[in-house]
Amino acid sequence: MLSLLAKNRVNLIMHSFDMLTQGPHQLKNLTYSCFFLLWLTLFFVSTSSTRADDPEFITFSGGLFDFNRQKDEGAEFRVEYRSNEKLWLFKPFAVASVVNNGMSFWGGGVLLDIYFGRRLVFTPSFAPTLWFGETDDLDLGHVIEFRSQIEIAYRFDNRSRLGLSVSHYSNASLADENPGTESLLLNYSMPFKNLANLF
Repeated sequence: MLSLLAKNRVNLIMHSFDMLTQGPHQLKNLTYSCFFLLWLTLFFVSTSSTRADDPEFITFSGGLFDFNRQKDEGAEFRVEYRSNEKLWLFKPFAVASVVNNGMSFWGGGVLLDIYFGRRLVFTPSFAPTLWFGETDDLDLGHVIEFRSQIEIAYRFDNRSRLGLSVSHYSNASLADENPGTESLLLNYSMPFKNLANLF
């Protein structure tokens, strides 16, 4: 059960996120919101010994692609490898994502796990990806697409996690056109050793 202090921190963070993402552009500002939330939570969240417990993960995700702009909606499926090694505060990860409209994203980046007690984990992440599969309804404008994401997950006793994430894809104006798109996904992260033990 979250302490009152942890609840206040969550409320402050979510209120700040609402302020940043409201208005005509809505989730188009998600990239900037992620970085703001990252530094805000670093400032407010105290160090927890639970950070040392988590292993490397394999994460399976599925959900809605282009749910916000609705130019070419579809189902997106992802697999991520999340390392437990740290580069300062950040952990590297690799991602492969496919959409049922023929698009795919391949890349890697860094994430930050922020713990609220033993159970809740807030994870902002950022990853450059290679994008393939332009459709008649949606052209993201450039082969390089930057994925920014926030995830909130419940942490089980065996360290596996079940969470919900919102992602934003953008080419950061590397091309003249930068429509961007968003995904809403359900994520299940299991310790990598559990998967390895199956083989």
